[in-house]
Amino acid sequence: MESQINKLKQEKNAVVLAHYYAPDEAQKIADYVGDSFYLAKIAKQTTADIIVFCGVYFMGESAKILNPDKKVLMPDLTADCPMAHMVKDSRIEELKALYDDLCVVCYINSTAELKCKSDVCVTSSNAVDIVNSLDSNNIFFIPDKNLGSFVSEQLPHKNIILNDGCCPIHAALTAQQVLAQKAKHKNALVLTHPECEKEVLELSDFIGSTLDILKFATNSEHDEFIICTEKGILYELATRNPNKKFYFPEPNPCCADMKLNTLENILSVLEKEDKEVNVSDEVREKALVPLNRMLELGK
Repeated sequence: MESQINKLKQEKNAVVLAHYYAPDEAQKIADYVGDSFYLAKIAKQTTADIIVFCGVYFMGESAKILNPDKKVLMPDLTADCPMAHMVKDSRIEELKALYDDLCVVCYINSTAELKCKSDVCVTSSNAVDIVNSLDSNNIFFIPDKNLGSFVSEQLPHKNIILNDGCCPIHAALTAQQVLAQKAKHKNALVLTHPECEKEVLELSDFIGSTLDILKFATNSEHDEFIICTEKGILYELATRNPNKKFYFPEPNPCCADMKLNTLENILSVLEKEDKEVNVSDEVREKALVPLNRMLELGK
């Protein structure tokens, strides 16, 4: 199946992008593997005619917004991110009426419609730096309250208003689960994604995006780690660090939507070119503003 996919990629000038949470086989066949920010940059730079995005729907939308003339396909169009929808328009309007200088900062894990209502996008890699660079003092951080809270603690001089949204996978991780792993692996460092709850962050030796976690584990002299994020990251962690050991809270955090990016689905979408992501011109033009601002400020 891999050889068929590679042949079709070459014949159709297609590129396969895979998020760290996609299944191992999708990451193995991909031309580029990374987090949301890295893949957004690759999507904008690629010379391919077809982009196959192995992630969830908001990622495909972002790729299409940045590349309106390219065909963006997803192995499964039903792969979605619940958090991407967790903001009420009425709340945004309410806060805009309260604060003249309100800046709506939108985590890239959001729908195109939400990006349209935002001033700048961020990822977990660059959120602190970008929010810190903004002239506005009053920030409405959407949709993830946990990442927003983490940013707020780093930037106490900003008035960061939190939204009641979260990643169900990260938010489900508990302090008890982490402590259970720490009891089993006393020398292991705890590396945690900022989408986790504060009780988990407080037990961590390092907090960062998926890419930051990979870099930390790779550069660290330690050889044992407890990883508090989606289990798909293990493929890249093990590839880069074959002699190190990685443990996950139990049950292992798993995003069922990300796991829809199977080899069968990748092959099928390359053959048929049928699961295309489409964004209206009006939405694309509005959503492009905060995305481009993120790419510029995140340099």
